[in-house]
Amino acid sequence: EVQLVESGGGLVQAGGSLRLSCGVSGFTFDDYAIGWFRQAPGKEREGVSCISSSDGSTYYGDSVKGRFTISSDNAKNTVYLQMNSLKPEDTAVYHCAARRGGCDDRPDYWGQGTQVTVSS
Repeated sequence: EVQLVESGGGLVQAGGSLRLSCGVSGFTFDDYAIGWFRQAPGKEREGVSCISSSDGSTYYGDSVKGRFTISSDNAKNTVYLQMNSLKPEDTAVYHCAARRGGCDDRPDYWGQGTQVTVSS
């Protein structure tokens, strides 16, 4: 059974930091790209970041470049999203997702999500 489990969300003040984790199981980690998406109430889903587990290549959305860093620990089948200099507009439910092959906005599997709230 494929599972993606997010953790690390919470409430933080603007300018603060959080680190999200996405633990995956049920498929060969190295064959997939793992990405983070977010969705705020009333807004469209937005691709935040993605990492290819096979070669480590990364992608960042324009709104988070320079503030967020994605990384993976292949031994632990876990992907992290370090979020620094958080802004109120980063408030959303953050989902990790997996796609076989490379990063794409149509993942094969989704996690349940974790809430990130940034207060001003």
